[in-house]
Amino acid sequence: MEPTAHSQQEASTPSSTETAEDLAFKLNAAVRDSNKEDVLRLLEEGADVNSKAESGWTPLQSAVQANDEDLVQLLLDKGACPHTRKDNGGTAFTEAAIAGNVNILKLLLDRGLNINDHDDNGFTAFMEAAWYGNEEALKFLFSKGANVNLRRAVSEEKANLHKGGVTALMDACREGYFSVVKTLVQEMGADVNIRDNKDRNALIHALKKGCAKEKYESAVSIAHFLLDCGVDVKSKDECGKTALILAVEMRSPDLVKTLLEKGEIDIDDADEEGNTALMVAVEKNDCDIAKLLCEKGARTDVGNLIAVANRNRAHNMARLLHQHNARFVPETLKDWEPNSKRWRDQLKKLYAIYRPMIGKLKTFQYIKQRIHNTSQGGIYLGLHGGTEVAVRISRSTEGDKEKRFFEQCGSCECLLKLFQFEKAKGYMYLCFPLWEKNLEEHLQEPEDQMYYKDALKMIFQAVRELHSLGFAHQDLHPSNFFIDLGGKIYLADFDNKRKLIEDKKELVNSDLEALRRLVLYVLTGGRKPLQQVSTEDLAADSPDYHEALDLVSSLVSHDERGLEGLSKHPYFWSKQTRFRFLKSIWNKIKDLQNRKTVFQAPNPTKSFPYPRWTKKIDKDVLNIMENPRKGVPFKYSNDVTDLLRLIRNLDEHPDTRITAKIEDHAEYFLKLFPALTIYVYNRLRQNPNYSHFADIQDPSP
Repeated sequence: MEPTAHSQQEASTPSSTETAEDLAFKLNAAVRDSNKEDVLRLLEEGADVNSKAESGWTPLQSAVQANDEDLVQLLLDKGACPHTRKDNGGTAFTEAAIAGNVNILKLLLDRGLNINDHDDNGFTAFMEAAWYGNEEALKFLFSKGANVNLRRAVSEEKANLHKGGVTALMDACREGYFSVVKTLVQEMGADVNIRDNKDRNALIHALKKGCAKEKYESAVSIAHFLLDCGVDVKSKDECGKTALILAVEMRSPDLVKTLLEKGEIDIDDADEEGNTALMVAVEKNDCDIAKLLCEKGARTDVGNLIAVANRNRAHNMARLLHQHNARFVPETLKDWEPNSKRWRDQLKKLYAIYRPMIGKLKTFQYIKQRIHNTSQGGIYLGLHGGTEVAVRISRSTEGDKEKRFFEQCGSCECLLKLFQFEKAKGYMYLCFPLWEKNLEEHLQEPEDQMYYKDALKMIFQAVRELHSLGFAHQDLHPSNFFIDLGGKIYLADFDNKRKLIEDKKELVNSDLEALRRLVLYVLTGGRKPLQQVSTEDLAADSPDYHEALDLVSSLVSHDERGLEGLSKHPYFWSKQTRFRFLKSIWNKIKDLQNRKTVFQAPNPTKSFPYPRWTKKIDKDVLNIMENPRKGVPFKYSNDVTDLLRLIRNLDEHPDTRITAKIEDHAEYFLKLFPALTIYVYNRLRQNPNYSHFADIQDPSP
């Protein structure tokens, strides 16, 4: 029996029990099937045009993926939101770039989308177009302002794992789209030498997939093009493989020859396993490439080349190697343990692998051996004559300037010193004593905290020493202070931001203001970023609280004492030194009227902080002091001079009853009157007749 028109209508009408989720599922299915009639019907029946299916896909995103322009327009007209994101952060706009549909891209862009918006993995529409080789979409996006050199933005967690940082050019190189690569570079100005977070440039990305048969031809073409464009041939992949090693792995003699003719590449450079280009050629039994390398002077005395050739039954290869003086020389390494704890594993790896020596220096310029980043390049681990070092690599001209500066630091205790240097092939290798961590890293490890006062003493000394050499640092960030195994702190300027002072007081003042922030950062244990920390973050119950407040205030006010004077500030005094200072003042200022004049604050806001000190002190202690066993009774007033008199008399006329009551005198009084030391110190310092009494030459206990 044929169904009636009425029964057909009933079949197409949704049940009253259908949920919004059911409707959303049907709507997305209809969109994916490009069924416009069902889409319209479901929308009329109440389906949410912005509902999400599995993985957060909206109907609009599904329509874009299906490359259906009419359906995209329909959904937008029905209120579809183009800004809605999938679970991975992708939008309809990035999907349109994947599809390569310029009309849809324009349609969406007209709805106010940010052309450089990216998903959770950092992909912009421009990057997606490059990844999928959609050249017309790429040109359209570029014409509308897409950033051609934008690096893939990722979370801090992923960046710490060296993920992200890839550009659209790298994507096109990796996927083998030669035409897209040429367009990006020649028409859009893509930078061929940007590096991703694994330190790889476009050339490395082009060669990484070149071993695959279907990508070989395009990889070779792209590599030749990039080489003609001046790409840096010294970049390495995440395993330390150079472009030359990757070209050998691809088995491209033409590309190997071109790289060697560049004259910039180190033919004997090795990857993290110690394999050179020649070793790879021998392993792959590629005689043509091995011959090229040998004729260009590749070393044949490293690695078991003959043994590998024999194992491969490669008699022609063995014969070639013998012709170039290859010999079987077994290498035995003695067991070695580095001094460094932080860099132990990397140093042992460096010690064990083959690396071409640079004078007495063995180093490996690649990401897993890098220990510090600077605007001038990375700092790498090294072994100089067997000594563990940190290595700065720069062009010879810049390196000579840096060498002269660091040599000036040789007589300074808290400035990083030059240990040794090497020169080779137009580069300078500056070697420094190896540090364990920088100050910023150290403060993030609460189980290994240093004594803050000692740390700040060294920091002050370092800045003072740099100023004495005639330089202002201009970048006093905790990451520029390095700490060795013994806990000694050194200041460095690897970013070359220092400036000659030359009577420019504003440069010194700028350093003092930066030092104030650094002091607060250290005293608060690095809990907040440097630029966010303030005096409000200081612990008010700290025994050094009032001294610390005064110290940071003195730094920001460009105090006339300068760093030399502030290095003797009461903050740096020990507890016993502070107490000895308080005990000595009464005797040093002989006349009673002078005492009152000195300690009477002209500014009411800076008045004596304990105007009722006799009520704070232990009653028994005060009674014993006012009624000495062998002396004239004396009534102490709440004046500061009387408090200093009591502290002095306590020392000169000791009483066992008081000692039994309060035990450590210094501990008791400094805890009871924590702001007293800095108050007395500042009142003395501000009086021309008595300021010399505040100058404690040796604040150490």
